[in-house]
Amino acid sequence: MFKDEQRRTVWDTIRQHDLRAFSAHLTADLVREAVRRAGVRFGVGPLNVLNLTWLALSSALHWTENFTNILSLTFKLLEDYEASGSQTQKPIPKPRRWSPGRKPRSRHDPRRDDLTVVSEEAFTKARRLLPVKFWTELILLLVARIEREHSKRLCWKGFRLLALDGTVIGLPHWKRLRQHYGAATNGRRACRTQVRLVMLQFPLARLPYCYAVSPLSTNEIPLAMSLLDHVRRNDLILMDRGFFSYGMFWAIQQQKAFFAIRLKAGVRLETIRSLGRDDQLVLWKPRDRRKKWRDLPESIELRVLSYQIPGFRPSAVVTNATDPQRTSREDWVRLTTDREVGDKLQPGLYHRRWEIETTFRELKVAQAMKKGLRSRTPEGIEYEIAGHVLLYFLVRWLILETAVQHEMDPLRISFVEALRELDAMQPALLIASPAWARALLTRLMKRIASHLVPLRPGRSYPRPNDGKTKNKGKGRKQVAAKIPA
Repeated sequence: MFKDEQRRTVWDTIRQHDLRAFSAHLTADLVREAVRRAGVRFGVGPLNVLNLTWLALSSALHWTENFTNILSLTFKLLEDYEASGSQTQKPIPKPRRWSPGRKPRSRHDPRRDDLTVVSEEAFTKARRLLPVKFWTELILLLVARIEREHSKRLCWKGFRLLALDGTVIGLPHWKRLRQHYGAATNGRRACRTQVRLVMLQFPLARLPYCYAVSPLSTNEIPLAMSLLDHVRRNDLILMDRGFFSYGMFWAIQQQKAFFAIRLKAGVRLETIRSLGRDDQLVLWKPRDRRKKWRDLPESIELRVLSYQIPGFRPSAVVTNATDPQRTSREDWVRLTTDREVGDKLQPGLYHRRWEIETTFRELKVAQAMKKGLRSRTPEGIEYEIAGHVLLYFLVRWLILETAVQHEMDPLRISFVEALRELDAMQPALLIASPAWARALLTRLMKRIASHLVPLRPGRSYPRPNDGKTKNKGKGRKQVAAKIPA
């Protein structure tokens, strides 16, 4: 990476203006600590790790722009503000003027005359130095700070509540991406290049905890198990039924943690005793013909809580939290329809798993990650995904602080409107003096608090019959994706 002290000073100045909304959380010291933990080099040029982190956020926020225009968007606003005659901001150094006696530079030389520009080649080379481990460590440090300030907002009855699920993200049609990540087809459309994403999340605040990306050929279960290193004692993980695995269950139990998952069809369970109505203590001894679990105990003790929503087929929740005194059957499966009119709505604990589905939708649709990835290399795609996850995390943190300040449930505040308010105030924050920027942030939180998601309990979403399943699952309904607290 090239060294240019004057250009680095310019980029640092612009970054400090552009990150006003998140500067209190995403500090330089925090980034340096993540660099140390990940074992990467910080860098001494304008494309150091701190500036690359900022550019990842800007790339996610301005997803319609190419990488070479991200910096110029900020600089043009500062330049126009300086031209207005105000002296409240430190002026940005002017571009160097070319002199007739100086030898022209190659078009591949990253040291351009304009101090606010580097070549796209330099940017591409620099971001390759940031592995996924750096982004993981950065988010873990941010989570640690949130837990110090708002731990009660992430916990339920002494459990640190987590949700686990996976999704796929469509990628641009570039040969290198297709070769690395693979493609999927439903038999009717052309093959679509996709990347697999698995995430652990705090469902009570919809905050990402950690994530992993991989080619489409990688199964979700081993990818999810790679995230269990970050699971702690007394965590309670709500999982989708696709993660029903004997090895997964024991991996969580060996971390002294707990899980809950819907019962999978065809699983044979031996009843030990009854813990109450539709509440059974069972033993699962799977057939291990392939010797995949030969190093694990032969059986695991589980608890099965059966229930049925009126109008839907029967279902059951399987968990290793077997103490009915700590978690009753009502805690697990109660529904909003069980509450009387006027009571505060409290969905069953397992239904909180749907919050991660909402997170994926907000990431892919509201934040436009599904159509906003534009890199041509796997390293670039992972960099962009990290920027989107980090942006989502910081916006959700802003929503959480707003909810605490206004004594509200963070899940009642609209993420879409919060993102719009942030985008609308970005130019004002960019050119504001430090004192005025603090006032604007207070105003921003007040505006975010005004956008509430309406209470809509009891909704159902029929699964569409698009020809892929024919008669299988036709007319089947699912539990509501959002059940506000």
